Amino acid sequence: MVEASSILPIVGIPSCLKQQDHSRSHAVGEKYVSAVVNGTGALPVLLPALGDHYDAGELVERLDGILFTGSPSNVEPHRYGGEPSVPGTLHDAARDATTLPLIRAALARGVPIFCICRGIQELNVALGGTLHQRVQEVEGKLDHRSDKSLPPEERYRVAHPVALAAGGYLRALAGGAAAADVNSLHAQGIDRLAPGLLVEATAPDGLIEAVRVEGAASFAVGVQWHPEHPTAMEWALSRAMFGEFQRAVRLRAERRARPAPASPALTHAA
Repeated sequence: MVEASSILPIVGIPSCLKQQDHSRSHAVGEKYVSAVVNGTGALPVLLPALGDHYDAGELVERLDGILFTGSPSNVEPHRYGGEPSVPGTLHDAARDATTLPLIRAALARGVPIFCICRGIQELNVALGGTLHQRVQEVEGKLDHRSDKSLPPEERYRVAHPVALAAGGYLRALAGGAAAADVNSLHAQGIDRLAPGLLVEATAPDGLIEAVRVEGAASFAVGVQWHPEHPTAMEWALSRAMFGEFQRAVRLRAERRARPAPASPALTHAA
């Protein structure tokens, strides 16, 4: 029997399909890889954006968790019945075709998921919700995009507070605090909340900033900000969320490592 201490959990990270010069690549930002290594102690495995070339259910059975990352691309609006995007909007159809089935398969099988930025948007769409494509143009909403005139590292500093839902999971992780400071680097955001999702945090303008899956068998949380960035990993709530993700991932790894019980027929024959 494998000892729990010797188990190396496996966390999948879905890739983006990117065009670079005259070739395409399946890519994941290094900060997400580092966050899995440092935040969970698991082995990060990059999942290519191959859509239905593999069965999502079979794939998640081999994983102990999945981290759904942010991306410059937006979920294609036809996925949630939205209006066509404005010209020049970056999309990644291959990623959509990969992540949306993976989310549903992971939830069905109790595989822990942590959904960040584009990831929370994918979670909402996968479960039947809709998105604002350009939050900054919605009446009453703030501009949640980062200031691209700043150096990249500075764009991940605190941008605004979020209100943590009373009695919610994230408020408990925050030690009962009613609010937390977060960064903000997005244009899309949740519009109509999907059935089965509970609001965990909201921005000052009311935009949904964090959710969890009601009744999920394991860790299933989405946040609109970037807790994985090295700057944000110093914040107490970021550490607490990754700590809970780590516990869920390790618990699944331990369960997967246990030998299957022998069938009654084989036991009797022995």
